[in-house]
Amino acid sequence: MSSDRSLAEGSSKYAAIMTMCAGVLFLATNDAIVKWLVARYDPFQIVFVRSLIALPLTIALVCVIDGRHALRSARLPVHAFRGVLGVAASFAFILSLRTLPLAEATALVFASPLVVAGLSAPLLKEHVGWGRAAAIIVGFVGVLIIVRPGAVTFQVASLLAVEASVLYALVMVSARWIDKRDSLWTMMFYMTAFAAVFSAFTVLGEWPTPIFSDVFLFLGTAVAGTLGLALISQAFRMAPAAVVAPYDYTALLWASLLGWLIWGVVPGLLVYGGAAVIIASGIYLITSDRASES
Repeated sequence: MSSDRSLAEGSSKYAAIMTMCAGVLFLATNDAIVKWLVARYDPFQIVFVRSLIALPLTIALVCVIDGRHALRSARLPVHAFRGVLGVAASFAFILSLRTLPLAEATALVFASPLVVAGLSAPLLKEHVGWGRAAAIIVGFVGVLIIVRPGAVTFQVASLLAVEASVLYALVMVSARWIDKRDSLWTMMFYMTAFAAVFSAFTVLGEWPTPIFSDVFLFLGTAVAGTLGLALISQAFRMAPAAVVAPYDYTALLWASLLGWLIWGVVPGLLVYGGAAVIIASGIYLITSDRASES
């Protein structure tokens, strides 16, 4: 009987890991499409169109999975605040993609969990031990390896990707202030809705003359982004965070592959070296959180 239970648990974890990897692949595909679009469109325009297309998809997902009641929340101001942060983070990341290779921008955004851990003490009054503090410091050394401040190869766009990682971290930290009755799908709905609202001012500006292929690109980024977030959210419901969260880092593999296939760009060894340091620090933080809970 115990062997059957162990087999079922192993199968469930495997399914969760596969779900997580599929979600990460969709998000990497979304980033690749966005990098293509940002050559012609303003980042805010991309956020607006993507959110506008994704909104009905998100509403359908929420209603099917949690029911229409999940579209309501008792703390709309918190969701609005997270929407502002999300739009700002998206703007910084998309703008960085105009200059940075996809893999390099992806690697720098990996710093978000480190920022979350660093902010947990001042914002959430959580205890940060010496081990976690050391992991945060080591992780940011990894960021410096990629950014290389002062080097000839330094790019200002790298700072935009780092800024995006900090803003994404604030989005994650602010999730603690959301009403406990709100589900992951409710959070997803409001992030999409407020992203559309707060980027709607772009309709008043000048837009480039659209071409037919842009329709499919915008549709692709909306679908890929929505499916990616949905699958990742589902993966965290299927298995503990310590099991599935490390597989978020497979994004670097997909970003490297897509960057090579589409733009013929292969990141240098320092990018992979810095990413390895960031990933190791992030996995340590994930597993140490799990150990402290058990």
